[in-house]
Amino acid sequence: MQAPLHFYFDFSSPYGYFAAMHIEALAGKYQRKVEWHPVLLGAIFKITECQPLIQIPLKGKYSAHDLVRTARFHHIPFAMPAIFPLATHLAARAVLWLINTQGQDSAGKFVKAVYQAYFVDGVNIGDALQLAQIATNCGFDAAALTQATATPEIKEQLKLQVDSAIEHGVFGSPFMIVDEEPFWGFDRFDQLEAHLKNGKI
Repeated sequence: MQAPLHFYFDFSSPYGYFAAMHIEALAGKYQRKVEWHPVLLGAIFKITECQPLIQIPLKGKYSAHDLVRTARFHHIPFAMPAIFPLATHLAARAVLWLINTQGQDSAGKFVKAVYQAYFVDGVNIGDALQLAQIATNCGFDAAALTQATATPEIKEQLKLQVDSAIEHGVFGSPFMIVDEEPFWGFDRFDQLEAHLKNGKI
């Protein structure tokens, strides 16, 4: 089996949402598995001295327009949430718990469901009760998931996950690393596919 495709994301990232909807199909096309890595952009932005695109003067207006256009171009349902950005640490911890207990495929199912709940239905995914409902809808044990997200162990695991991402050069969402080659952004999927198909480009 070839090396996996490492997919780093924050649930507050609209472009991360777009990428999450396509990454498994792209990886599978070239016999790769996706490994999901939830991160917290807030911690990363302290290093890069950045802020969400939507909040940056001039870039914000363009980004709001581009998000709608990108979703339309790729036929991905999208509606900008009323609360944006929001805290995503609970959802990130939930993903780690699912990876620990049920594996990457289950985690991927949950990731996509959470993203769709936020960027399609406007659900407050920072709320534990809303996350529990998403877990239930996916067929997971919502009570166990909720309990796990409050444990010191899973909190520490997320901290280490973010630290590891930074050590690997991750500075945004989505961020993909495959065969030690980094790709940042949904708009790099063509280059990512070229690498998967032909090796380093």
